[in-house]
Amino acid sequence: MTVAKERPGQDDADGVRTAGDPYVPSARRTEREAYKRARARRATAVAALSTLVTAAVLYLVVVNAPGWPRTKETFFDWGYAREALPKVLEGLWLNLRLLLVCGASVLVLGMLLAVARTLRGPVFFPLRVLAAAYTDFFRGLPLIINLLIVVLGVPALRLQGVTVDPVLLGGTALTLTYSAYVAEVFRAGIESVHPSQRAAARSLGLTNRQALRYVVVPQAVRRQVPPLLNDLVSLQKDTGLVSIGGAVDAVRAADIIVGRSLNYTPYIVAGLVFVALTIPMTRFTDWVTARMDRRRAQGGAL
Repeated sequence: MTVAKERPGQDDADGVRTAGDPYVPSARRTEREAYKRARARRATAVAALSTLVTAAVLYLVVVNAPGWPRTKETFFDWGYAREALPKVLEGLWLNLRLLLVCGASVLVLGMLLAVARTLRGPVFFPLRVLAAAYTDFFRGLPLIINLLIVVLGVPALRLQGVTVDPVLLGGTALTLTYSAYVAEVFRAGIESVHPSQRAAARSLGLTNRQALRYVVVPQAVRRQVPPLLNDLVSLQKDTGLVSIGGAVDAVRAADIIVGRSLNYTPYIVAGLVFVALTIPMTRFTDWVTARMDRRRAQGGAL
């Protein structure tokens, strides 16, 4: 018996696929796609035009302000910018090292605090209370005050064997504050995992600790990647606050030139350097968030 081969189908006039002929887009579908492309081009053109108009208006408002010549001389002097840039970049290396070390410390300490707050059983009640008190205190304490207390207060105690290096003390203050925020991010992720996941792990013979380690925590971390990256972006900017203790980072390098010249262009240079460093991290965070949203919409992520 001969079996006829089924040929590729075709969309009819209403876009419904029929069997028997090679695929050819229907006139209605072709028209719909052309309309979508036209709308996309029109939206892009309108967005570009509105951006140019807004930029032109802002430029005219700024340059026609009565104090613009003096502001330009004080904040946008090209000579001071060229002098400040190498020194600011040299100080930025300290900020990057602080970001790496403090970021790793914050993630570890934040996870420990989050796990401590989610432990079950009355025996862990003191640990839960201490973890909650830590997060409440350091989330409520302004970072600048924490830095002043640690950087200026610890050396005043004159403790034997305790460092007085402003870089180490400033990094400690950053770690104390940001670990409280990250702990709440991790805790929210742990509590967002459905209890059935833990119950299923226990039914397979895993202990509470194994269920937390192999089932709950991996899902919690994966869900909380975008807010964690946002906290790291904020940490990257706040590393400049260690300059209050005398550490020569990018901000302090700019401050030294400003104190000598009374021209604030180095601050603008330092700010732009931080912005240039932050933008890639922000865009990476947006990409990770969009990717996880797509996977969640497709059922690819728990």
